[in-house]
Amino acid sequence: MQENLVSIITPCYNGSKYIGETIKSVLAQTYKEWEMIIVDDGSKDNSVDIIEEFAQKDNRIKLIKQPNGGSANARNNGIRNAEGRYIALLDADDLWDNNFLEEQLKFMKEKNVVLVYGSYRRIDENSNEILRPLIAREKSTLKDMQRMCYIGCLTGLYDSKKFGKVYLKEELKSIRDDYAYWLDIMQFEKVAYGNQKVLASYRVLVNSVTGKKAKLIKAQYNFYRNYLKLGFFRSVYNTIYWGCSGLFKFFGVLGRVIK
Repeated sequence: MQENLVSIITPCYNGSKYIGETIKSVLAQTYKEWEMIIVDDGSKDNSVDIIEEFAQKDNRIKLIKQPNGGSANARNNGIRNAEGRYIALLDADDLWDNNFLEEQLKFMKEKNVVLVYGSYRRIDENSNEILRPLIAREKSTLKDMQRMCYIGCLTGLYDSKKFGKVYLKEELKSIRDDYAYWLDIMQFEKVAYGNQKVLASYRVLVNSVTGKKAKLIKAQYNFYRNYLKLGFFRSVYNTIYWGCSGLFKFFGVLGRVIK
């Protein structure tokens, strides 16, 4: 483990449209001690060619190629190969502001915790800002997180020095696996803190917002009922709460995370 190194884990499947922009946002970081492990998950487009071009110019960018196994499997492959003390998850279509790592590491030291997250704006397919930024909940307890995930995946930063690496649950088939990942980390200290500064951009794709709503609702309920082992009524309540929060977040009714 390298003491000051941040390991950025990026799964990529057919991400050629955005992966270059994502890599550039990492290259622009004011904090320079990082490695970006990009795990190509059996892409059929030219994602690998784009990644290799960047990797040839900067040895902090590392490409791992694997057969398609899903995002949880790809992330775990990256985490296994990570050499850094700090672990961050950044998807192949999301972006960081150039001071993201600097600010989050500073924030983590101020709060003296192993897990922090942050606020982020929403952007469309053309990287134009839409809706209002989602401002992070200042503090989330384990009990809060059992109600819904308050951590924007692209903003989470985990210090693995004290408790070691944590891996995603591949049995969840890449549905709510990031939620389970943050919950597993929160078992250690029962709390995480959210940075109020907007430091990242989450790309809202049309298919991710409008497609397969029934499947998502069922998956969320099953997560509460089967993974968290909550009772029937609590699982239903949490699913409704999650659904209402989603309406606020993605249609801009409030433009903030419900507190």
